Amino acid sequence: MLRRRPSLLIRPSLDDETLHEILTDLRPAGQLHGLGAGRSRPLWQPVADLLHTTGRDWDRRAHRLSVLASRLPAAVAERWIADRPDDGDALALHAFTLAGRGPAAGAERACLRAARACPDDPAPWLALLALRYACGAPVRDAVAVWTEAVTRAPWHRGAYHGMLRHLSPRGHGTVPDMLDFARHSAARAPYGSPLALLPVAARVELLAHRERHTPLGAGGLWNEPRAAQEIDAALDGWFRTAAAPHAEALADLNILAFALVRAHRPEDAGPVFERIGRHMTPHPWNMLPDPRRTFLYWRDRLVGRRRG
Repeated sequence: MLRRRPSLLIRPSLDDETLHEILTDLRPAGQLHGLGAGRSRPLWQPVADLLHTTGRDWDRRAHRLSVLASRLPAAVAERWIADRPDDGDALALHAFTLAGRGPAAGAERACLRAARACPDDPAPWLALLALRYACGAPVRDAVAVWTEAVTRAPWHRGAYHGMLRHLSPRGHGTVPDMLDFARHSAARAPYGSPLALLPVAARVELLAHRERHTPLGAGGLWNEPRAAQEIDAALDGWFRTAAAPHAEALADLNILAFALVRAHRPEDAGPVFERIGRHMTPHPWNMLPDPRRTFLYWRDRLVGRRRG
């Protein structure tokens, strides 16, 4: 009898089940008509409870705010602001919501207002960094915002990936600036930090840039000696350590698995795919013609080999 292969879980909440449940409960549907009229408590209350329990886990807080802002109707943050105009969590969610719309009127003001309400929190500055990216701001302007974020959380994964995106040739920077930033940051990061993966993430960005401009010339990117060194550093400095999983660990695991496949290192890729399980992320697999099939092919082949 054939076993049915478990379906993939491709969702912005990654493995954050509490966040996923709230998104499911408050998804844009009929129950949001009238902004929750008839409910025994405000529509925004589950979001408020979630952010309250997140506390000062700045990494997970920024991830949750970003996902909530991208997936919930804007009316949730707007009603929360109307009910509690000085609530720092409400202001932070509103900032992410407006920043996600790009150069929307009032977006920068909302980010700065949230930063004043939450002076220790890097999240409003990350929302402003995303806004700077969307507006095509010069790198120097992005660096000033990034500095505010990392002053509050020195090794914040989201802050470094946000700056990497800005420095990417697909963003507003150059290849040398992006690679220097990634390598310097990874070298300074503490042992066990996911920032050990930053040079590999930069190489994925470079791959996307090269394949867009020279599709036949990007294959050797993973055969360079330095690529092997960067992958080894990510494996030894983060993946194989006893570091606690961070909020976007699955996103990093997918980047690492992708790099190992491209570098023809199946023995190293197997444990990474095993840890990923069903949680495929669109990036970086969506750079390939058939992302799901490619992911499943390598995962099933390599995890099966380890269990065989």
